[in-house]
Amino acid sequence: MKKILALILALAMIFALAACGQAAAPAANEAPAAENNAPAEEAAPAAEAAEPAAEAKTVKAGFIFLHDENSTYDLNFINAAKEACEKLGVEYLLKTGVPEGQECYDAAAELVDEGCNFIFADSFGHEPFLLQAAKEFPEVQFCHATGTQAHTAGTPNYHNAFASIYEGRFLGGVAAGLKLNEMIENGEITADQAKVGYIGAFPYAEVVSGFTSFFLGVRYVCPSATMDVTFTNSWYDPTLEKEGATKLINNGCVLISEHADSMGAPTECEANGIPFVFYNGSAADACPNTFIVASRINWAPYMEFAMSCVMNGEEIPADWTGTIATGSVELTEVNEQAAAAGTADKLAEVKAALEDGSLKVFDTATFTKDGAPLTEYLADVDDMGDFQPETQVVSDGYFHESEFRSAPYFDLFIDGITNLDA
Repeated sequence: MKKILALILALAMIFALAACGQAAAPAANEAPAAENNAPAEEAAPAAEAAEPAAEAKTVKAGFIFLHDENSTYDLNFINAAKEACEKLGVEYLLKTGVPEGQECYDAAAELVDEGCNFIFADSFGHEPFLLQAAKEFPEVQFCHATGTQAHTAGTPNYHNAFASIYEGRFLGGVAAGLKLNEMIENGEITADQAKVGYIGAFPYAEVVSGFTSFFLGVRYVCPSATMDVTFTNSWYDPTLEKEGATKLINNGCVLISEHADSMGAPTECEANGIPFVFYNGSAADACPNTFIVASRINWAPYMEFAMSCVMNGEEIPADWTGTIATGSVELTEVNEQAAAAGTADKLAEVKAALEDGSLKVFDTATFTKDGAPLTEYLADVDDMGDFQPETQVVSDGYFHESEFRSAPYFDLFIDGITNLDA
């Protein structure tokens, strides 16, 4: 009797399971069912159930800045960091006024201690100390602006990033050249007096690339232009930048630009009625009569991208170069009160040519070095500390800036530019 009852129960369970199987809905990633007239054995097998999606990793970000909000360079980074973190809902810590020395390593170690698993530093000289921290804390992702060593360091959690800001500088130069043309047409200067001045921080490739691209933009519309350059040997020094502007004005420069981080030069230009192209932000409020336009790197797209990689367990590239197309190179609005008529329209035209590749900033047909065209050039792309050039960067008629690594390596003083400090 017990055997008969057991058999009846077993048959009942089989029929119940069969009924459940017929009622169940197919999984979303299940293969399509066989045609009604297909043999049963040819029906496509059901796909395996999908693995549950991995939860996004929580990111806590730490940022290391050379100066504070009073530096236009650092303010640009600070604003980008806040924007990216707030967009992603990321908790963040900011450390400002961190020198390019052991203090950078100390700041990075403190951020790790405070739970940060993504750390970003914003100044060239921070690199060796941030790289030291990356080697010590392999579980943390370290990103660095304007560095050169990530692609050769062999440290997978250390990354460099920059942008094709030379395109933004070129556009600023076009605006400057249009202003020179207006001054020539109005009889304020002659064509051979179309001399611009440039205040550089250091004679590094990043700065040389920037003032060269600016100068090429000026000459794109004002072929008679020349340029004087002076250096402050500081990223941020309002007094030295103001003195640099005075030096250039006294040397006959009728328009000035800079790669430095304070309002020292713009306010001196405003006081002397000298048109000015700025960097990293608008100076229209402080210098309404002389500020024309400014270029800047928008760091928010990269910061958002890199932190998203950490969240999703994806690899951050060793070297990343932002462009106009990625929203990483921007211009402020043109100050119509100081700019030449038609500047905004011309900038839109030139920007479109840069975007579609029909215009190259470092087209070797547009400049010479020591009286000769540049047909080849070995650059020190793989920065091993020995300053040995190893990479051919001239081909197809132009200098391939920021293509072999993100940080600039154009370090030539071309004809038409005079280094007043040489």
